[in-house]
Amino acid sequence: MKRFAQIGAAGYIAPRHMEAIRATGNDLVAALDPNDSVGVIDSYFPEARFFTEFERFDRHIDLLRREGRGVDYIAITSPNYLHDSHIRFSLRSGAHAICEKPLVLNPWNIDALAEVEQDLGRRVYTVLQLRLHPSIIELRQKVASILKSSADHIFDVDLTYLTSRGRWYLVSWKGNIAKSGGIATNIGVHFFDMLGWIFGPLQDQRVHLSADTLGSGMLQFEHARVRWFLSTDFEYIPEKIKKTGQRTYRSITVDGEEVEFSGGFTDLHTLSYEDILAGGGFGLEDARRSIEIIHDIRVSEVCSPDRDAHPFARAISR
Repeated sequence: MKRFAQIGAAGYIAPRHMEAIRATGNDLVAALDPNDSVGVIDSYFPEARFFTEFERFDRHIDLLRREGRGVDYIAITSPNYLHDSHIRFSLRSGAHAICEKPLVLNPWNIDALAEVEQDLGRRVYTVLQLRLHPSIIELRQKVASILKSSADHIFDVDLTYLTSRGRWYLVSWKGNIAKSGGIATNIGVHFFDMLGWIFGPLQDQRVHLSADTLGSGMLQFEHARVRWFLSTDFEYIPEKIKKTGQRTYRSITVDGEEVEFSGGFTDLHTLSYEDILAGGGFGLEDARRSIEIIHDIRVSEVCSPDRDAHPFARAISR
């Protein structure tokens, strides 16, 4: 049984990590969050120590280490802009870090973390759960098979991800681009990682729309031209989806063929933890490509939607 701590226990994704820790037969001994609305801990680890102040949490983790009962891993589910600092704290506390995506907001942060990782002999892992999704693995194998017989083929891919959020969203840290990295980071980073994993290095990119609740652009990978559209605005949900009462719509088409991956998401964090604990897992270099993409999107100038733009973006710009 491994001993875990968790930084960020009150957020949306925190229970996925608690479930993964429990499902893999391990123990959460301490958790930190400035927000004390963390009753969800009772469903997983009611005996875990809980702190609302980092200084007291730091002291407790250090005490455990000096008593020979230090934590083996620290799960990081804090706001995006704090990941870099919390990873460093984890490594310096003698623990491996398992960080929710995005690992960091800027590519150069990866270089600095690699130095700390090497100095302290601890590992940094990130959750890239779509790489473990059966449908995505199948797609990667299919693409590899096609490229084996037709190495010059360029796939045409459309990525559409709409996940409605209420008015609270822009009031929270997620609405602050300096803290979240913007919409492409908040809801797109795992898709961009998946696309790079399947279609190779990024060669070019353009941004056609950029706003608080929506973003759209084009990514040119070695083997694919990707038109992407992301939004947290309910307005853009297709009418047929609205009529079903759903508030989320995700679609990926490859050469006009829909990739079915609507299910199979619930256990991916547990699979990620199983992979890490078995000696696998995704590290700093695995995350680099997606971090470079979200950074480039964030700093790019917006250009008018052209024929390479996503259909939703062209419709909005008319």
